[in-house]
Amino acid sequence: MAGHSHWAGIKHKKGKADKQRSAIFSKLSREITVAAKLGDKNPNMNSRLRSAIQAARSANMPKDNIERAIDKSSIAADSNFENIRYEGFGPAKTAIVVITLTDNKNRTASNIRTIFQKHGGVLGTQGSASHNFLQLGVIKINKEEIDEEKVFNLAIDAGANDCIFHNNYYEIHTNKDEIYDVKNMLEKDISNFISTEIEWVPSNKINLNNEEDKEKMIKFLEILENDDDVQNVFTNAI
Repeated sequence: MAGHSHWAGIKHKKGKADKQRSAIFSKLSREITVAAKLGDKNPNMNSRLRSAIQAARSANMPKDNIERAIDKSSIAADSNFENIRYEGFGPAKTAIVVITLTDNKNRTASNIRTIFQKHGGVLGTQGSASHNFLQLGVIKINKEEIDEEKVFNLAIDAGANDCIFHNNYYEIHTNKDEIYDVKNMLEKDISNFISTEIEWVPSNKINLNNEEDKEKMIKFLEILENDDDVQNVFTNAI
């Protein structure tokens, strides 16, 4: 998902595209279902659902899959999903924040703990690692959608805190409580978004210069993200 874009890029080159796509679709579908269950099934009236659908489209999820995920929200009315955050430390004492969406927190906790233990990590309590991050609203837009000057001016006018230019996309930062207000303003001029999420952005970064540590980190993050209940993983490794 969106979290550790640098490591996700490396992992993508190493992994199998079909398997990754299936896992991503599964996580996006779950977010769509939960968003539709918790709010209006009309995305125009439900900002979380609208953002989930936009992320699914950016990942090239078929329209039928999106519609099935929305319909499933009625069938899964008795299922209670909740977001739970786990924190700990990975290779080279890097800080890790794991965001899950689960209907069985005992299963999820056991799985996350096992992954940390088997790969040289240490699962901590809430607050043990998150102080190395800032929790921000992050809106990502493909550069093909709009030019740099216009997106920068739009971001400022919408009340965003920052607009960062990457090679292929723009990354707009907001206060976490204002992300959908800013997004609503941007939607007046922009139709397609890569993602709209609350992310943990590292403020205290660790540079992994050792190739062995890099390989361990790639494997560790890959296994974490492959867990069905994990929606996002953030690290302060660079």
